[in-house]
Amino acid sequence: MNAGLVAAGRRPKLPSGRTQCIAQVFDWLLDEEPDRLALVGRGGRLRYRDLDGAADRAAAVLASLGVAPGDRVAACLPNDVAIVVAFLGAIRAGAIWVGVNRPLAPPEKRFLLEDSGARVYLASDEIVGEAEGAPALPLGASEWQARLEQVGEVPRPAAASRLDPFAPAAIAYTSGTTGRPKGAVHSHHNLLLPGAVSAATGLYDRETRQGVVLPLTILNLMVLAPLTAFQVGSACVAIDRIDPVGLAGWIRDEQVGHFAAVPTIIHDLLTHPEVTPEDLASIRQPMVGGADCPEAFRELYRKRFGKGVGIGYGMTEAPTAVTSAPDAPADAPGLCGRALPQIEIQIRGEDGEVLPAGEIGEICVGPSREGPWAGVYTPMLGYWNRPEATAEALRGGVYHTGDLGFLEPDGTLYIRGRRNELILRGGANVYPAEVERVLGEHPGVAAAAVFGLPDERLGERVVAVVEREPGADAGEAELVAWVRQHLARYKTPEQVRFVDAMPRNAMNKILKRDLEGLFAPGARDA
Repeated sequence: MNAGLVAAGRRPKLPSGRTQCIAQVFDWLLDEEPDRLALVGRGGRLRYRDLDGAADRAAAVLASLGVAPGDRVAACLPNDVAIVVAFLGAIRAGAIWVGVNRPLAPPEKRFLLEDSGARVYLASDEIVGEAEGAPALPLGASEWQARLEQVGEVPRPAAASRLDPFAPAAIAYTSGTTGRPKGAVHSHHNLLLPGAVSAATGLYDRETRQGVVLPLTILNLMVLAPLTAFQVGSACVAIDRIDPVGLAGWIRDEQVGHFAAVPTIIHDLLTHPEVTPEDLASIRQPMVGGADCPEAFRELYRKRFGKGVGIGYGMTEAPTAVTSAPDAPADAPGLCGRALPQIEIQIRGEDGEVLPAGEIGEICVGPSREGPWAGVYTPMLGYWNRPEATAEALRGGVYHTGDLGFLEPDGTLYIRGRRNELILRGGANVYPAEVERVLGEHPGVAAAAVFGLPDERLGERVVAVVEREPGADAGEAELVAWVRQHLARYKTPEQVRFVDAMPRNAMNKILKRDLEGLFAPGARDA
């Protein structure tokens, strides 16, 4: 299989000495503690021996549907036991996993299925029909569960023992800077490494239950929760509520010790009158990623719960976190912390040369060159069927993030800008080009500019400025509804302003900074 990917040039082993294939990720526990709790969700509670059997049955069902090694299996399921079982089953069948985020609009979901060439699509009953027209075989959650229940005890599939640790295991789609998502492809080794580091460094122990609040359809969350829990020997708690009262109930009842979330979710936990410190007493330290975290928010957390909030910086292509700041100081805008043990952060200039401390350039990610994890990290295998984008992102043997920042002499990273104009709304990535593409498809729109405005709770809100076609009279409500038909709700502009002509530079590029004043209090369309 090529698919425009780069074969792993190095094949380092994990210092833990355990498997580098996801299919065998918790085999060590089957020998030591098979009756230990492994997975909790609304749909049940599974011990490790139960989860092992469920994964084999899932692999058998997928094989009966025609899934062969190298095929793609896509899923759009809620946080519960079923999605983890499906993930493990797909891996054991030798397939490549594709998560499809539930908030995406139907056209977005169909694009992911078509682009990945998924053979099977597992989705909740109420949304499985959204895939109509895509090549994948759609299977509703009820039918999937019925097929699993019809399968008796089966052996682990032979494909599971022949997996290459450095071959593709999963595709994670990112919002496209050119208007279409790209599929970042990761190997088994890539996906297991973050959890292996957590286990080896003692970051978590077997009694720290790993909660997962954000969607497990996001590959990074599979890495941070179940795959980490299975390497540590703890349990993963799949949480299906993000409202503060519902989430607090899960944390209290299941004694969740850790979870990753965006600032919005934690903000609401901290400010809701019905959530008490006792509800969250089991939490050691939640990790916050995806947006700047205001000091007022961090101070509120410290005062209420006596612990600092950990901040991390990461990306789909890494995968997941590459830096960490366990307790950020008060006046440190853009602080990302220091590189994780397996990672080296470099700042590179336009010529590709590494810049000295203090100079701003592009943030690049590569393997650490010192310590027990030196040389163990490997970058993504590339973007699915996009060889040119792969070559650009992985040039010079490191991953180029597109973010701008600088390093202090002690290795602390600060972000100072986003080369790709990424909007971070409530921790979710919104690329202006994607929204601008959809707006531009409206017959009344001649040009569109989309950007983010600062917001205390969400980090940024999405807004748009539109130049209408001559004679067109499309209004704000019509354009917002148009975008909502084609994109996820969180990508939809909350405000739209109109101009007679876009301000442009000599290269005909829209000058977005000149448009920000349209959203000032009391401002009107130009």
